[in-house]
Formats: sequence, C-alpha cells, structure tokens
Amino acid sequence: MSPRQLERRRSLIAAALALVNESGVERLQMKQVCERSGVALGTAYRYFSSKDHLLAAAIADWHRLLLADLTAEQRGPRGGPTSTDRVVRFVRHGMRAYQRQPQLARLRVAVSASTDPFASEALQGMARADRAALDTLMAQHPSPGGDLVRHIVGHAWQGELTAWVTGRTTLDDARHRLEEVVRLVLAP
Repeated sequence: MSPRQLERRRSLIAAALALVNESGVERLQMKQVCERSGVALGTAYRYFSSKDHLLAAAIADWHRLLLADLTAEQRGPRGGPTSTDRVVRFVRHGMRAYQRQPQLARLRVAVSASTDPFASEALQGMARADRAALDTLMAQHPSPGGDLVRHIVGHAWQGELTAWVTGRTTLDDARHRLEEVVRLVLAP
C-alpha cells in the first residue's frame, strides 16, 4: 500500500476503536466509521470487506500494541522472575488492560464469533502475536510441549475474557483462573 492508503487504513481503524469505546460494538455502523475517519464508504470497503473485517483488524492492531507493551514490561535480567512469574504477570496486566477498556474486551469476544474469512485471518494474526509474546517471555526456560502451552494459555485467556464479558464470572475470578492455568501448565 502507498503511504496515503496506509494512512486511510489507520484512520478507519482508529475511528472504529474510538466509536467502539464510545458506544459499543453492537451499535457501530460502517457509515459512522467513515464519517469519523473522513474516508468515503466505498473507499472503506476497498480496505475492509465487511464491518467484521474492520473490527477484527482494529482489535488485532490494539492487541498487538498491548502485547508489545506487556512483553517489554515483563523482560528482565537473568536471575530475575521465573518464566512462570513473567507469564502470570503478563496475563494479569493484560486482563487489567481489558478491564480499563471493557468495550475492547467485548469487541474481541464479538469478533471471535465472526465467520468472515478476513476477520478470521486477523484473529489468526492475533493468535500468532500471542504465541510470539509468550515465546519471548518463556525463552530462558523453555517448557516441554511449548507450542501446546502457548495454545492453552491463549485459549484460556480468550475463554476467561468471554466469561467475564458475557457476565458468567467476575473479572477477579477470571483473572485468578487464568493465572492458575498458567501456573499449572508451566509447572516444572
């Protein structure tokens, strides 16, 4: 994409995230996103095939930035916290980030149910970013079955976010269960 096209794409994503935070994912319409971003509706559909595609790209971009911050925060010198402690802090702080922006947690859960193939690609990108972040945190102490461990942690995180967003559990209970899953799967 040209720099101008990248800027339009970023503008659409920023507008979508802002509108989700203001009024929720359920009410969001592409027309609103286009008005907020200054991008024509027809042009928006050149970048994103559907509203689900745009929303998946938006939460994936936000989540990637979150992971970068969380990973940088958890890196430490050798002899510091164990891999298990780093991953526990990582998911704890990640859940807090979603707590501060509950509409984005709702967006992540809503997008995870999308059948749009382009939304699915964005979600697969999120899963790859999760695995890469966990690889970084677990690099000093690789665990047996590392791929499976990262898979379990990623799915536990999504499951606990879903349980919290849908009102089936409290955030504290979800965070506690997620931390226990991490400790269980990373136990020596």
